Amino acid sequence: MAWQHGPVTLPTGTDLTELADAALRACGAAGLASDGQHAARSPITGTSLGGIGGATPVDEAAARAPAAFHTWRTTPAPVRGELIRQFAALLRIHKADLARLVQIEVGKIESEALGEVQEMIDICDFAVGLSRQLHGLTIASERPGHRLMEQWHPLGPTAVITAFNFPVAVWSWNAALAVVCGNPVIWKPSDLAPLTATATNALFGRAAVAVGAPDHLNQVVLGGAEVGAALVAHPAIPLVSATGSTRMGQ
Repeated sequence: MAWQHGPVTLPTGTDLTELADAALRACGAAGLASDGQHAARSPITGTSLGGIGGATPVDEAAARAPAAFHTWRTTPAPVRGELIRQFAALLRIHKADLARLVQIEVGKIESEALGEVQEMIDICDFAVGLSRQLHGLTIASERPGHRLMEQWHPLGPTAVITAFNFPVAVWSWNAALAVVCGNPVIWKPSDLAPLTATATNALFGRAAVAVGAPDHLNQVVLGGAEVGAALVAHPAIPLVSATGSTRMGQ
């Protein structure tokens, strides 16, 4: 049987904008705005999708994070795991919505976009189990009647810088583990993928409210290389996980 080849029809810019706006709103985020401070575009057609409102500046995010840290670090780890479990449940519900944004904003085919969101769900499942396994060793001592106890402590606000090619999965690999270990997250996504970050943050925020987690446990800062450089250099952020180009690494 011979294949029948027909013309390839791309969606229009209007189609993509409407789909992106609907997906954002379904996740609980604000929709697109023609005058949004942070513009988004689709590599599928090269057209603008509109934009989203202003994000938190780096200094403001860093100033907010300690309050969340002081509360979250003393929250029992299984309770922290419950937040990630709730977040994973929302990812399952909105898997198609978030994958649609990955398709539109990054240009991945549907199966790849759905697979990326599934990776988020998978790491959340791992992190939930980890929240009940944050053990420390007990060690024999040379002193009679004594034993040594090893205890792990949260480190503090953790910056996560992610790249264009995996706009949400890489954040989740870092954030799910950081959060169950008691650390707040400040996320700088690729400046080419602000919509996927905004939608993901909205889903995380819904899960945080459901479990009574502190405000600003995950914050998104948007912008270019200067924003990433500010995060890396900030004295209030003790740990940075960065994924990107050679230029970014240098």
